[in-house]
Amino acid sequence: MLHWSEIDTVLLDMDGTLLDLHFDNYFWQYYLPKRWAQTSGISEESAQQQLAQEYTRLAGKIEWYCLDYWCQRLQLPITDLKREIMDKIAMRSDAAVFLQALKQSGRKVVLLTNAHPDSLALKVEQTPLASYIDTRISTHQFGVTKESVVLWQKVQHHLGFNPSRTLFVDDSLPILQTARDFGIKHLLAIANPDSQKASSVITDFPAITDYNTIIADILKPQSS
Repeated sequence: MLHWSEIDTVLLDMDGTLLDLHFDNYFWQYYLPKRWAQTSGISEESAQQQLAQEYTRLAGKIEWYCLDYWCQRLQLPITDLKREIMDKIAMRSDAAVFLQALKQSGRKVVLLTNAHPDSLALKVEQTPLASYIDTRISTHQFGVTKESVVLWQKVQHHLGFNPSRTLFVDDSLPILQTARDFGIKHLLAIANPDSQKASSVITDFPAITDYNTIIADILKPQSS
């Protein structure tokens, strides 16, 4: 599926790719609307509908991922609310062995997430991610999301990676397409980002539901 002998750098999404997306789906679709309804006086159903419409409008934009934006928009302490249910933050069951194999193989491993720095910090606090990752990047430091080729240009300049020898793994097909448009040669989609939902059928990119199926290939000795 992947030509690991041609891969030196691995760029990894966080939510849905290394962490179970269930936490984020639950928070944005159910918990936040519930708490907003409690403080705003509208019904929980109305809160869900209004937020769903706003999520759609902001999809792919930095505001959608920005906790500061939502704090101001809803007049709620978003990070504090996330902490109320942070017991739901968990790594994918197959992520640790995958990350360990990458580390053992000597490849450079970079976390590249659209998550706000406060959300990234909370998840690093709650999981062992930091012990596996060489570099952690929130796209907020560049002011543009992975859905934009501009972000890829900025990250490539920042890290100095070779796009033709780089693998990018994500659960978002639009983001994977943008990475392809930029020139990332090796791409991998995650078909089951949320453990509580069924896997998707993905045909546009190589896709997996279990990292264990590629561990042996990652650890094959590299020919000189």
